[in-house]
Amino acid sequence: MKNNASSPTTTNIKSIYKSSNMLSIDLAGIHLRNPLLLASGFLGISQEIFNRLYNDGLGAIVSKSISVSPLDGYKGPTVVSLGDKGYLNAVGLANPGSDVFAHEIMNNQIPLIVSIVGSSQSDFPKLISKFDKLNILGYEINLSCPHVAKMGMEVGDDPDLVTKIIKTIKSRTKKPVIIKVGIGNTDILKLATIIQESGADAITAINTIRAMIINVETGMPILSNKVGGLSGIPLKPIGVRCVYEISKKVDIPVIGCGGIFTWEDAIEYVLAGATAIELGSVIGYTGLKAFNQIKLGITKYLQKKDCKSIKEIVGLAHKY
Repeated sequence: MKNNASSPTTTNIKSIYKSSNMLSIDLAGIHLRNPLLLASGFLGISQEIFNRLYNDGLGAIVSKSISVSPLDGYKGPTVVSLGDKGYLNAVGLANPGSDVFAHEIMNNQIPLIVSIVGSSQSDFPKLISKFDKLNILGYEINLSCPHVAKMGMEVGDDPDLVTKIIKTIKSRTKKPVIIKVGIGNTDILKLATIIQESGADAITAINTIRAMIINVETGMPILSNKVGGLSGIPLKPIGVRCVYEISKKVDIPVIGCGGIFTWEDAIEYVLAGATAIELGSVIGYTGLKAFNQIKLGITKYLQKKDCKSIKEIVGLAHKY
């Protein structure tokens, strides 16, 4: 596992908060104290955990993807560790459903973005009606889960359906709408253009990528669903490339996601054009201390480069 940042001391942690203006960002009309977000799918259905993650230093939380009705997901095994590199998972979008989750976050007081997923255009108005009156920042729309039929990549690969879903959601909420894209059959740059033209406020790139692993002794795929989504370090160069190309193509903000384990990884995404980044797999390897380690590294980098704000380096790589 890569880990070039040393554990921050108490003094260093205090310096992070003193430099809060340096790390603060504006994302689709949302002001955040720093650009680090929890990626959807990690620790994402408990208000108590949301509160702890925010208190441990994140700028905002993205919930697990929530559907109208509860989903049990797939039978185990659903997650395989790839040594020190990441995970392969096919959880199947398991979640308690919109009624239960709306009740869970009814007293939310921290910056929370709700990820929602549906199998048809008609699901999304129902989801918005459940959450829009609650204290949330906005929505991340999961149109790119690589291992669930009719609720993920199949939706994202249909440009007409993407347009209809975005316009349906935007007509029912004034909160920011972020679309999470992945690597599917549709050209991701063409899809990004459609997303912007349809009225979305930001894009998250990228989701996990379809992959599988086979036990060489039994000859059987290890995941019960056979195919899952790859996350972790192997995803980073692909994610950086997608953020770089998408941010050159559209004018709306891009959130970078995939394989961010160190502050260098985070900076690379920002240089590529990411306004914010989402962290996921790193939590399983480094724990919650990863947040302050990454923030400290970013802060020291900005100071070394004589930058007053992280906003100064967003998309800097486009100049070359």
